[in-house]
Amino acid sequence: MAINLEINSSGKRGVTLHASPAQNTEARLVEQWARVRARLLAEVGEVEYRTWLKQVNFAGVAGDEAVVMLPTRFLRDWVNKEYGELIAAFWQQENASVRRVEFRTGAPAARPAAPDLAEPPQATGQLGAPPRQEAVAALDQRFTFETFVVGKPNEFAYACARRVAEAPAMAGFNPLFLYGGVGLGKTHLMHAIAWELCANARGGRPVSVAYMSAEKFMYRFINALRSQSTLEFKNELRSVDVLMIDDLQFLIGKDNTQEEFFHTFNALVDAGKQIVISADKSPSDLSGLEDRLRTRLGCGMVADLHATTFELRYSILEAKALRAGVDVPSKVLEFLARKITSNNRELEGALNRLVAHANLFNRQITLDTAHEVLHDVLKAHDRKISIQEIQKRVCEHYSIRIAEMSSARRARNIARPRQVAMFLAKQLTSKSLPDIGRHFGDRDHTTVMHAVSRINELIGQDAAFAEDVELLKRLLEN
Repeated sequence: MAINLEINSSGKRGVTLHASPAQNTEARLVEQWARVRARLLAEVGEVEYRTWLKQVNFAGVAGDEAVVMLPTRFLRDWVNKEYGELIAAFWQQENASVRRVEFRTGAPAARPAAPDLAEPPQATGQLGAPPRQEAVAALDQRFTFETFVVGKPNEFAYACARRVAEAPAMAGFNPLFLYGGVGLGKTHLMHAIAWELCANARGGRPVSVAYMSAEKFMYRFINALRSQSTLEFKNELRSVDVLMIDDLQFLIGKDNTQEEFFHTFNALVDAGKQIVISADKSPSDLSGLEDRLRTRLGCGMVADLHATTFELRYSILEAKALRAGVDVPSKVLEFLARKITSNNRELEGALNRLVAHANLFNRQITLDTAHEVLHDVLKAHDRKISIQEIQKRVCEHYSIRIAEMSSARRARNIARPRQVAMFLAKQLTSKSLPDIGRHFGDRDHTTVMHAVSRINELIGQDAAFAEDVELLKRLLEN
């Protein structure tokens, strides 16, 4: 059964689950914990999981409380603060008798090995029975509109998501189709829509929101076919107020599942219900989907999330550091925002790892520690450095025009950045002094030598200037 989030007239929201005593046998508990771990890994990503959650061990269930162990007090407190609600939500969906999670310090007693969860868990039983929540994805309470950092690359998608949350099934916004690369915020916006719809319910009427990945949709459809419960499956999904399907590209090549989704889609739209979908490409680019389905997907509002800019990445890091109550120097935030450009998950994972290292070893967060702790992440961004790139980066840093690198102007606000660029070109490239000089307005090699000497001298005299040059160097290298 899809997750049903309900809000009554008192403003409280929640998920109603059911459990059976058989859920608390030793083998079942081990299986449930294995699924919780798998979902945590999928939710936070490999880097963040390895940094914070890999050392979380299951110790047992006592009454309505699951007990997990961590090796140090710091890790216990951090994981409880940052991931406690998420772990509890996943536990409750696996075992409804678990109402809370207790975080303790120490090593748990030996337990049976957890099963291999290489394949996604499948639901069992009839759809009309109490829900088996491993068949659906949980809504993360951290993913709200308030915690979504808005910038130019995602502002349109954010505005569309807000509009749907305020007025579902509005003409022109049904379906809402969000698309973009991995880690750009599609899932965050989908969760935010669901929470907002529940919060905006009026008159005590429950708002039924079914949220799941396309993969889960397929597994549940296959299970309904096997158990001859397709009618229950159809009725259940077509009775919700809002259907949200994440990662629709997974349905490519699954013709029977596409057929069922198409009919569910039509039934909900005809009934005035809202549909929200995400994918890695726009409907027109999802080759492998039936033409009639692609056409229907594109008939509402299509909004893309572009690759993040430096400004947006910096804002995301700044907001996360603020929420965590951690003081991270702006130079470090700038370094991370410029170096890690692949996606937001890797960016946030890098910050979490850096903060953890600083706390565990009682060290200050500096550019040096960032380079040391994140060497493997930074190595993935290795590339050859050109003099043109050095010039561009230096001009951005000092807010001057690229043409000034080759101009004859000798004003200090121009000459000093030019000398810095020459110094970095000597350090970071294999170009000869005459070659470097030619890139700076055909200057003589002695001019480059003087620039290198002068910058070395200033680095020894001015700590702030030395830090600026070091920041530029680290942004360009690795």
